Amino acid sequence: MTDDFDMRRRRASYRAHHRGTKEMDVLVGRYADARLADFTPDELARFEMLLNLPDPMVQTWVFSGEGAAAEFGDLVADIRVFHRLADKAN
Repeated sequence: MTDDFDMRRRRASYRAHHRGTKEMDVLVGRYADARLADFTPDELARFEMLLNLPDPMVQTWVFSGEGAAAEFGDLVADIRVFHRLADKAN
C-alpha cells in the first residue's frame, strides 16, 4: 500500500508540474511540492481529480476564488492561500 501511495504522489507531482500552461505548472506544481508529502489518501485522491480538470477551469478558480465546484472548494482555497492570492480567513 505504501508503495502504491508513494507512486501516486510521485505521479501527481509530475502531473502538477506538467499541466500544459506555464502559469498552471508554477501554481499547481509549487503547491504540490509543498503539500503532497502531508496529504492523506483522501486528500491525494481529491488532488488527483483536480489534476484531471482543464487548465482554464482551474486557473479561473484559483485566480478569481469563485466558482469552484463544491468538492474542490477547500483545495482551491488552500492553493490560493499558499500563493498569497487570499487570506486564510477567505
